[in-house]
Amino acid sequence: MKENILLGKWTQDGLERLISSAARIKSAGERIDFLSKHFLGTDYKESTLTGDINRPEVFVVNLEGVDCFTFIDYIEAMRLSSSFSAFTGNLKMVRYRMGEVAFDTRNHFFRDWREFNTDFVSDVTERIGAHKARKIVKMLNEKKDGTYYIQGISPVSREITYIPTDVIDDSVLDQMRTGDYVGVYSAMPGLDVSHVGIYINDGDSIYWRNASSDKRNRMVVDQDFRDYISGRPGLVVLRPKDFPVHLLTE
Repeated sequence: MKENILLGKWTQDGLERLISSAARIKSAGERIDFLSKHFLGTDYKESTLTGDINRPEVFVVNLEGVDCFTFIDYIEAMRLSSSFSAFTGNLKMVRYRMGEVAFDTRNHFFRDWREFNTDFVSDVTERIGAHKARKIVKMLNEKKDGTYYIQGISPVSREITYIPTDVIDDSVLDQMRTGDYVGVYSAMPGLDVSHVGIYINDGDSIYWRNASSDKRNRMVVDQDFRDYISGRPGLVVLRPKDFPVHLLTE
């Protein structure tokens, strides 16, 4: 299996120390906050993964630049680990179904995390939203005209639960936790979310920590959570489990 590892500003020893320090934090959410904070300012860069319908998949670790999805890929894999070698092993488990590195086993949609990463995260959208949450069945990857967003990936029917942003109030936000992975629901056919990030509550303010593609700040940033979600269709919330079954430590 081919690999391409680019650590950017990091050295392997530096990542080893960071991951080891994070592993001593008991709370999954606090661990995610600790790790992701170290990536603030990392450049936004899309299309860093190698593999498609015509090219074999390559196992990529690219910390020089991240998009919104690879950012949470790396953070989730790190929070499951206690060493650099465990991180690369866990990244395969987080990014690919059963850790099998291939284009068609890659988790291309946020809903794939809910479907295939249940050892690591749980979908708490309905619990948080209660009677305010809505459900819709979508054929993921299929556009309105019948063409595909991602060539080589067959469309699949998935039920999406989301909380409309116009009903999100303090009673909803009070149930969210630091470290929750949050997707911005997309109303477009064939898509589950349009963007993903991490919910951070420091006690004074609520932040949306994400790899932003905005021209003004193409990097990992903290933004005011309420401001960011204002006017957007809704939210999907996945919560990291404190004791994942397949945690790799070596």
